[in-house]
Amino acid sequence: MWQELAVALSLVLIIEGILPFLSPNRWRMLAYRMADMEAKSVRIVGLLSMLSGLLMLSFLR
Repeated sequence: MWQELAVALSLVLIIEGILPFLSPNRWRMLAYRMADMEAKSVRIVGLLSMLSGLLMLSFLR
């Protein structure tokens, strides 16, 4: 179980690092826009991200 968790965390870090690596200026602008968003909007984006991840995981398993 711990190995699978470590693999999942590693994949998250790789995926999260793709955008800043490929296009640092666009990533910086996205971060600025996210900082200006209301907390409710950020929560909705986070919720949608988690739900899409769960949906994708259920299809893959």
